[in-house]
Amino acid sequence: MTWVSALRGVKGNKVGMAIEELHRVENDLVIALLNLADQQKVDHEIFHVARDIAGWSRQHVSELARVGQAYGLDLDADADDEPSLLGRVKQKGSELTGRFHEPGLPLLADLRHVHRTAAGASLDWEILAQTAQALKDTDLLDVAQRCHPETLRQMRWANAKLKETSAQVMVTG
Repeated sequence: MTWVSALRGVKGNKVGMAIEELHRVENDLVIALLNLADQQKVDHEIFHVARDIAGWSRQHVSELARVGQAYGLDLDADADDEPSLLGRVKQKGSELTGRFHEPGLPLLADLRHVHRTAAGASLDWEILAQTAQALKDTDLLDVAQRCHPETLRQMRWANAKLKETSAQVMVTG
């Protein structure tokens, strides 16, 4: 192995780690959005929009698995959309108390979680895009340029829902 090929291996390993991390975060975003949707079934807008935009992250997971192969990764192309144990407990609690209590604070917490997760994914997409440009990896750059705007839209949606609901939740008793 030459010094140059060894250096490429190190770079590829770093890029692979970045792809793997973004794959994990996009998976987390799918789960966060589906948990939000399941817990807010009575709010049809949140329910349907959250499910729809979770589909974007599902596609991102698939795209990252595909481009990760060039960096020696074997990532699952299917998003893990099973809610965690905590998510299932929260969902059941929401179902049991939904008719009697306003679900305001849990809604704010879930929207904050979606926003933070999408913001982290956005930063990772930016890092990947800059890396792809530096490496002249047109396939990776194309994926980043197609997926990143959708992640930004997910973040903006969560932010808008937070703005729309936070004052009402925090002020009313």
